[in-house]
Amino acid sequence: MAAVLKHIEVQDFKSYLGKQVIGPFKQFTAIIGPNGAGKSNLMDAISFVLGEDTKLLRCTRVKDLIHGAPIGKPVATRAHVTAVIEQEDDSELRFTRTIAGQGTEYRINKRIVSYQDYSKELERLGILVKAKNFLVFQGAVEQIAMKNPRERCSLFEEISGSGSLSKDYEDKRTEMVRAEEDTQLNYQKKKGIVAERKEARLEKEEAEKYQQLTTDLEQAQLDVALFRLFHNEKEIESISGDLKSKNKECDKQNKGREKIEGLIRERKKETARVQREMAEMDKEIREKEADLNRKRPQYIKSKEKTSHASKKLEQVKRSLAQSKRQQESHIREINQLEEELEQSRHRLDEWEAQIHEESQSQGDQLQQQLTDSQLKRYHELKQDAAARVAQSSSELDATKRDQKLDQDRLDTDNRTKNDFSTKLQQKDREMVECIKRCEKVQECIDQSTKSIEEQELLRKKLNGEVEVAERRSKEIENEIASIIQDIGDANVDRHENSKATRKAELIDNLKRLFPGVFDRLINLCEPIHKKYRVAVTKVLSGNMDAIIVDTEKTARECIQYMKEQRAPPETFLPMDFIKYKPTDESLRDIRDPRGVRLVIDVVKYEIPVVKKALQFSCGNALVCETVEDARLVAFERDRRYKAVALDGTLFQKSGIISGGLGDLKSKARRWDEKALTHLKEKKDKLMAELKEQLKIRRKESELKSIVSQINGLQNRIRYSQGDLKNTRERQMKTLEKELTDLRNNLTLFEPRKNELVDRMKRREIKITKLTDSMNNAEDSVFGEFCFEIGVNNIREFEEKELKEQQEKTAKRLEFQNQISRLENQLQYEEERDKDGPVKQTELKVKEEEKLLKQMRNEENKHLEALEADQEEVNQAKAGRAVKEEELRDKNGLVDEVRKQLSDTNREITVSQKAITALETKLEQKRSERHGLLTSSKMEAVELPLLRGQLEDLDETSHGDSESSVSFGSQSTRRIYEKEAQLQINYRKLKDNLKSVTGEDVKKTLERLHNNVSDVESSLGRIQAPNMRANNRLETVNEKIKEVSTDFDQARQRAKKAKSDFERVRRERYDRFSKCFDHVSNKIDEIYKSLSQNQSAQAFLGPENPEEPYLDGINYNCVAPGKRFRPMDNLSGGEKTVAALALLFAIHSYKPAPFFVLDEIDAALDNTNISKVASYICEQSCNLQFIVISLKEEFYTRSNALVGIYPEVGDCTVSKVLTLDLDQYPEEVGAPSSGHSTSHHT
Repeated sequence: MAAVLKHIEVQDFKSYLGKQVIGPFKQFTAIIGPNGAGKSNLMDAISFVLGEDTKLLRCTRVKDLIHGAPIGKPVATRAHVTAVIEQEDDSELRFTRTIAGQGTEYRINKRIVSYQDYSKELERLGILVKAKNFLVFQGAVEQIAMKNPRERCSLFEEISGSGSLSKDYEDKRTEMVRAEEDTQLNYQKKKGIVAERKEARLEKEEAEKYQQLTTDLEQAQLDVALFRLFHNEKEIESISGDLKSKNKECDKQNKGREKIEGLIRERKKETARVQREMAEMDKEIREKEADLNRKRPQYIKSKEKTSHASKKLEQVKRSLAQSKRQQESHIREINQLEEELEQSRHRLDEWEAQIHEESQSQGDQLQQQLTDSQLKRYHELKQDAAARVAQSSSELDATKRDQKLDQDRLDTDNRTKNDFSTKLQQKDREMVECIKRCEKVQECIDQSTKSIEEQELLRKKLNGEVEVAERRSKEIENEIASIIQDIGDANVDRHENSKATRKAELIDNLKRLFPGVFDRLINLCEPIHKKYRVAVTKVLSGNMDAIIVDTEKTARECIQYMKEQRAPPETFLPMDFIKYKPTDESLRDIRDPRGVRLVIDVVKYEIPVVKKALQFSCGNALVCETVEDARLVAFERDRRYKAVALDGTLFQKSGIISGGLGDLKSKARRWDEKALTHLKEKKDKLMAELKEQLKIRRKESELKSIVSQINGLQNRIRYSQGDLKNTRERQMKTLEKELTDLRNNLTLFEPRKNELVDRMKRREIKITKLTDSMNNAEDSVFGEFCFEIGVNNIREFEEKELKEQQEKTAKRLEFQNQISRLENQLQYEEERDKDGPVKQTELKVKEEEKLLKQMRNEENKHLEALEADQEEVNQAKAGRAVKEEELRDKNGLVDEVRKQLSDTNREITVSQKAITALETKLEQKRSERHGLLTSSKMEAVELPLLRGQLEDLDETSHGDSESSVSFGSQSTRRIYEKEAQLQINYRKLKDNLKSVTGEDVKKTLERLHNNVSDVESSLGRIQAPNMRANNRLETVNEKIKEVSTDFDQARQRAKKAKSDFERVRRERYDRFSKCFDHVSNKIDEIYKSLSQNQSAQAFLGPENPEEPYLDGINYNCVAPGKRFRPMDNLSGGEKTVAALALLFAIHSYKPAPFFVLDEIDAALDNTNISKVASYICEQSCNLQFIVISLKEEFYTRSNALVGIYPEVGDCTVSKVLTLDLDQYPEEVGAPSSGHSTSHHT
């Protein structure tokens, strides 16, 4: 036999004063006594000693359990209760719990132990303190009968031990949900980054296309530049050849003119004085004009610098990058110069060696030709010849000096005349250029004005678009913020799990494949207010996710498809198959209690077919404000109705009541999720629109660019207008005055020139005679000597030796000059600062601003000096005009001779005009070449050069109409000479472009320009690409690796969390199911035994078969001879019997060694008491029962009686009596049921 409770020892515990022993207890012991005697205190003592919490012992403090403490008169400071339990081996265990101070202490066999050890030892005996499987308090039976399903479930969890896993279960489920959300989040992140990678690839392709077009444009521009330069050089070569021929022809004409001019030199002696005076005055004027011409370019240059200072400031910034490229080019140039220097030295050494060999050979020849005696004789004869012609030599030298003086005068006059002619031509060209410039400037002003109007229209259009986009963006942002707030309020902004995703995919596939599929019921309807969501969810229950279809055939086809796809089961509601009761219209008139409405009336829908589904699912169910209202509507009207409260408590017509608020709330959130879907769709649409508006707002940069262009055009117009005014009012007037003066001066040169020419011709005849006389004297002296050495005359010999020596000297000088130039250039390049330009360029930005101010001051200074010099020139010209009048009178004498010279001059003029035209054309071509090179340099066209660098060129365009420097000036020639040193490599120019001639050149050039325009147009259609797209793609790839790693880790965590959750869930389910299965199998048997009728039925049913511990446990009984009714409709006795059946069934799962029952028969009549007493008597063979009862029918069947009575004179003290009924015989005729049923007392 199992362990039994032998007796209880109490000391000063509640109403038990002093030490008292209660017992011994038999297998079936009844505790009797009057009300208030202390029977319940005995129950408290047993509960206390078996570890029950003091709060459940009808007191607030532990000290209140001491006798007298409730009235403030405790008899002691300590009290204890001891339970003596006899084990199967007849040994005893003493469990003692003592009240000490504010707490209690535990002892087992007088040994102090912890509460945990105390509880474990009790559990070893089958006594579960938390589950209270050893006692039933007074009134607990009725409470058990009225427990709701959820409370019954909690009772089963305590008995089965599954409740201890609830916290771990919730933690694991939360962890699993969090892990799945993390997995979904990482998946979405990965998906977003993959899309970003696709975008980065597109950007990379666009950047490569842009780069290719840029390369094509550079190549097209290079083709145009090379084509123009190549044919320009060909034309320069052709014109240079023609010019050389014309110059030779002109030289011959000049010689003829000199002979004629010699005839008039004598007549000009009289005008010599005036001419000298005029020469001095002309010299003074030339000097002042030269000074003026020198200052005028300075003024023009200063003005140009001032006008272009702002442009140079931007160029300086670009020069920083160019300086770095020049640094690398500088190093390459030094290496090239060193190589050229080495080659030049090597060629010089080779030539010197060759000359040395030739010199030795010539020396031998000279030695062979002239002996020492011949050389000595040569020198003697030379002295003799010099003595003979000394007088003639002196006369010849004097004549030549006079001739040289006249020649210088004539050259001076010619130069002066040529200068005047050149200046006249230059001024004519300048006048034409000024007129053209005015036309171009006016055209530029007109074009700029038109461009400003077009840009203004575009600016207004863009400004309007940007303002509208900005205003709309703010509205969209406010709407998005409101939607985000709504999502936050709904608390449903979560990622869908995989199960919900699969369900959504399934319904989408069904709707796509089968036209008769509408949607899930939850997607087709919605409560009219949030407060109805829980109630509607409860009523719809399993039909919330039901799929609405038109016909049964469609439903079967869908089911067949789902089987093929191995999809989970789904509920279908075919509209042609379901049957439902019509709505009871009278229910809409219920006024009491208030707020009662049909469930179907609190649900809104759009598709009419949904109404049938709702009538089928809801029927005539009513929704009420409170649980009490729902109870009244369900059970207390003329007939019963199905009613549900707002908190989800459902009252069915059969009397079954079900709730489950926590789970219902989680299910009701699905309505929020549905609303969230619409919110998210609206949010996505708004985000897309916001993105488009932001694209429009990005046009602000374009708008700023247009405003900048307008400002630039306005500044250009102001500058052009000022330039136009200056050109018309100052430059053109000045040029007209200068042209008049030059034409007047040219008319004064002819008479004086004719006189000088006549005099020089006569003197030339004299020089010829003297020279012939001296040559004859030398020939007579050297005749024999020349015959010996084999030459015609001594002059031929001397000229040959001199010429060879001069050629060698010139060749050597050429080599030395080249080496010196290379050394100087190399030294210059090596001494150049390589790093300085970069730093200087950075500082030059600030310097340019300061320099601009200085340039303006310098411009004003040059202008003042220029005006002062011009005034001096005008005064000098006025004085010269007086002298010129005097000279005009004297020159009348030589007019006749000049007439002879005029024909010759006309011929020379024609030749000079031809030469001038060729020079002009050549200058134009050189200027065109200069412009092409400068344009290539400014446009960064990298010309392939064999020699020289574009960076060495002067940036000033001397072909511009703004420049007043003549084409023959030294600065222009230096520029052209420097450009001539540039040798361009035309290998990159195709042969078919080189061979183009004539009119085909223009056509080919036009075709090349069209090609450039086409490429520029294609390039302009491409928006500015992201040139860092490759870096972005690499970054995105790195992100993908990181996100993929995070995604795999999150998936592993989710898998592990799910595994852990399944393990806990399975363990919890196993524990609960084991207990539930045992109880549900035993309860019907026990209920039949208690009812002593085989027709009686009792059964348990879980509301959630998959996880029963999450919902309630329904308990229903069918009393003998009655139909099925809900527990609430049973009588008090029937409820008690049903509750006892449940208690005994639960106790049988993990039975305690004894069972203490407190007045369980209070609601039983004698018949039921007899049945319960008989059942206890039957079970007492295996289990010890201690029952408190006041019913004679009950306690007379026990094995022993324990009487509790109040002490005489002091009702606060309880006393105990015991009586063993086994020693008394049974009454005659008493029924026997395996145990004594009645005894004599």
